[in-house]
Amino acid sequence: MKKIVLAYSGGLDTSVAIKWLADKGYEVIAYMADVGQEKTTTAAIERAKKAGASKVVVKDLKKEFATDYLWRALKAGAIYEGRYLLATALSRPLIAAAQVAVAHAEKATAVAHGCTGKGNDQVRFEVTIQALDGALEILAPVREWEFKSREDEIQYALQHKIPIDVTKKSPYSIDKNIWGVSCEAGVLEDPNVEPPEDSFQWTRGAEKKQLKEKIVSIGFKKGVPVSLDGKTLEPLKLIERLNTLGAQYGIGRVDMIENRLVGIKSRETYEAPAGQILFQAHQDLEALVLDRELLHYKEGIAHKYAELVYYGLWFTPLRKALDAFIDQTQTRVTGCVRMKLRKYSAQPVGRTSPYSLYNESLATYSAKDKFDQRLAKGFIDLWALPYKNKR
Repeated sequence: MKKIVLAYSGGLDTSVAIKWLADKGYEVIAYMADVGQEKTTTAAIERAKKAGASKVVVKDLKKEFATDYLWRALKAGAIYEGRYLLATALSRPLIAAAQVAVAHAEKATAVAHGCTGKGNDQVRFEVTIQALDGALEILAPVREWEFKSREDEIQYALQHKIPIDVTKKSPYSIDKNIWGVSCEAGVLEDPNVEPPEDSFQWTRGAEKKQLKEKIVSIGFKKGVPVSLDGKTLEPLKLIERLNTLGAQYGIGRVDMIENRLVGIKSRETYEAPAGQILFQAHQDLEALVLDRELLHYKEGIAHKYAELVYYGLWFTPLRKALDAFIDQTQTRVTGCVRMKLRKYSAQPVGRTSPYSLYNESLATYSAKDKFDQRLAKGFIDLWALPYKNKR
């Protein structure tokens, strides 16, 4: 009997997939990746076993997710279409890479996932798997099976005594990890409908809270956040604290129409309180320490990096090469940024760095001014020369 490692979430689709794959003649190993989904692992493990999994493997990937994926995206300034902080997209190559490792350890010849045929995640999983081990067979049950609706799946689960929660009727499809929450489906499929409050998970109720403005100080070392209000923190703890704090203010909400890789437009809402605060602080510190040409060139790199993440091209030579460039740009992105938190916004209000390029004696309009303004005339004449009298 061939072994197959299924990326198992514990939900309806992947629970049904265990039995479906077993019926196809596979020994199914359910693999669960913990990237901070906030799901009950114990219940999911029992569900997988009752559905027919021969073994359940759980991998805690949260620390690796923060240090090797989130911090890389932060240093790159990668935001898809200028708004999406890529929480779900960044987790997929990590989950898929660990799935390949489990397949090797278990001597499995195939892997499977529960992604649909119209989403981005199927691409992220399968490109990663092929990049790391092209010999593995890949199955996508949701694309291939005979079920036409959720109701068909529920009927199949009941028929085969798969313990699923059929009473919970959330209209949304929600994905969570330590970096953010994505939400789609239900009324959100109408792009002209304002997102209902129940579509938000972390920032729900923020509009009703009466909160005073708050200043937080974020310390960076070579582009990586290392401290909060002067206290050094491990990555997971720093993200957790900023998520909790930012969520109270409703920071990090995004409602956007995005262009999926498969060619359709979708409407999703996102929440990333810590990510929003950290991206704005990091961007502000870069403005202080990077020269103009490097800063402007890096903006184009950030756009490309975000596309690579979104398109599932993490394990590619280009991403690796861009990381080398980005790491070079971050050698002096060290310092501290003070962020003012208000309802629905986080704003930089102060920044310091031992590598600051800001020179007050050149920028000031006071008596301390050392800028020779007489030089401006010659500079302007030379700058305008290619365009002078060319009409």
